[in-house]
Amino acid sequence: MQVSQDIQLYSEAPLQLLLFVDGRPKSRQHVQRIRSYLKQLQAEYTFELQIIDVRQQPYLAEHFKLVATPALVKIHPEPKQILAGTNIVTQLKTWWSRWQVAVEAYLELQHNSQQQQENGHGKSPKSSIRSVAASAELIKLSDEIFRLKKETEKLQEQLQFKERVIAMLAHDLRNPLTAASIAVDTLNSNYNQDKGEFQRLTPAMTTRLFKQSQNQLRIINRMITDLLQAGQNNDGELFIQPQKMQLGELCLNVLEELRDRYITKSLKIEKDIPQDLPPVYADPERIRQVLVNLLDNAIKYTPAGGTITIAGLHRTTQKVQFSIGDTGPGIPEENRDHIFENLFRLERDENKEGYGIGLSLCQRIIQAHYGQIWVDTAPSSGALFHFTLPVYPN
Repeated sequence: MQVSQDIQLYSEAPLQLLLFVDGRPKSRQHVQRIRSYLKQLQAEYTFELQIIDVRQQPYLAEHFKLVATPALVKIHPEPKQILAGTNIVTQLKTWWSRWQVAVEAYLELQHNSQQQQENGHGKSPKSSIRSVAASAELIKLSDEIFRLKKETEKLQEQLQFKERVIAMLAHDLRNPLTAASIAVDTLNSNYNQDKGEFQRLTPAMTTRLFKQSQNQLRIINRMITDLLQAGQNNDGELFIQPQKMQLGELCLNVLEELRDRYITKSLKIEKDIPQDLPPVYADPERIRQVLVNLLDNAIKYTPAGGTITIAGLHRTTQKVQFSIGDTGPGIPEENRDHIFENLFRLERDENKEGYGIGLSLCQRIIQAHYGQIWVDTAPSSGALFHFTLPVYPN
């Protein structure tokens, strides 16, 4: 084991002192007074003094559990004693004579020990300096093990994060991919190659289907970009590009994309989106992911003939609140603190489609916008999800 350069293994002086300093400009005069007084004492009495800079050897300061510097530590003879504060010189004047008595007692004990050793009994005392150095090195080694453990945990978190991002993207790719496929299949099935025109589709419908497929492909491209960024990003943060956007308009667009799904279940959609709802400062594609997930869950868990509610509220001058409710089974109160955890699923949903990552993604997106997301019980006893976004500054 390598011993600190400032700590010798053995010392001839029976009185051994360590002066801990920190290099702060405010403590320099204090340290100079201490060293000057110790120099006067050393002219009359032999003892060993070693100066320890805590910036270079923090483990020694930790070994003695120092809470302040400068500090003067008597390490030999035992018991050790620590003098600290702004009046170290005054304390030293009080304790100096007692330390001398302790040294005399130690020398007498050492003399008796040597006689016993010469007679084949007893062991020579170990140097206190050596003990201090060994303890400091053990603390240093312990800290290094702790640091390596933390680095290992961080690497494991990064790997888990990348796995979560991949799972989230795979989950959310299904919606835009399905929407784009439906639009393309509709256009393809109605296109007459001989005449070079679309049959049974109005120009407006054709334009809308083309626009829908383009939008969905753009969203898919963004998600793939996220996947590539996840492979390089180590801080676990979602990348967002906030801009001025109309939350109500985006929600209506998402509803249109999911139209076939809720019509198939004969679900009723009740909307309460004020016309004067202010624009928000958010990433449209990210918020679209939130709306798709929340509406997708509402459609999934609302029984046939049920109702989905959508409401917007200008809650404060800085926040807009958006709420999506359903008439499904709701979220048990004991699970509401866990529902946004990654991969968390209720027991009743084990056989349902999904991976338990959609709400986790929603929370990450909303938090990236400095908003909040939570769930309550709807008046119909179903689930009522709320989230807030910042208002676009005028």
